[in-house]
Amino acid sequence: MSSDPYNAMVREYFADPQHAGDLEGAATGYFSDQGMHIRLAATVSGERITSMRFRAWGCPHVIAAAEAICRQYEGRPVAALEEFTSDHIMQDLAVPIEKTGRILVLEDTVRSLGQAIRDSA
Repeated sequence: MSSDPYNAMVREYFADPQHAGDLEGAATGYFSDQGMHIRLAATVSGERITSMRFRAWGCPHVIAAAEAICRQYEGRPVAALEEFTSDHIMQDLAVPIEKTGRILVLEDTVRSLGQAIRDSA
């Protein structure tokens, strides 16, 4: 068993967060809890998410998870946001059980973004 708390995917996404930043005129979901802040922004065309960006203030797992969500949902139908659960993120990023609460905050942020998109339609 490795003593490294971060797997290769966390290291890759944390080192090169391609979706970090802001989007002009985007729907935004924001959540702040447990000493961290997460903002997800998305632009939509029709029923599809055309682009996503994030701002995250938290540990490497949180930043990598925000990047993973943007990569996963960009280009997908808006309705796919409603299906998001933290299970795959927890497994893919090998998030320690003690950080589950932080990833659940991210799940709340995804739901907040989905609601913001629906409200702006």
